[in-house]
Amino acid sequence: MKPVKMYTTAQCPYCMRAKQLLAQKGVSAVEEIRIDTDPTQRDHMMQITGRRTVPQIFIGETHVGGFDDLNALNQAGKLDTLLAD
Repeated sequence: MKPVKMYTTAQCPYCMRAKQLLAQKGVSAVEEIRIDTDPTQRDHMMQITGRRTVPQIFIGETHVGGFDDLNALNQAGKLDTLLAD
């Protein structure tokens, strides 16, 4: 399974929902980067994604987007393929 990286904040309900969906798909570990505690990471996230909201999710090298994007991939049946090595 490809590594998953997620830019998050402490009180983000969509971050929690994204982690729950990924756990249901068998993802046992998500590298969380907290942008609320590290402003340089917020700046970096905005540079590489062009977005300012969290979560911002990467599966391997692929930027998925936020929870809605992740859920849409799942509904379309494409999330399992993206997660697979």
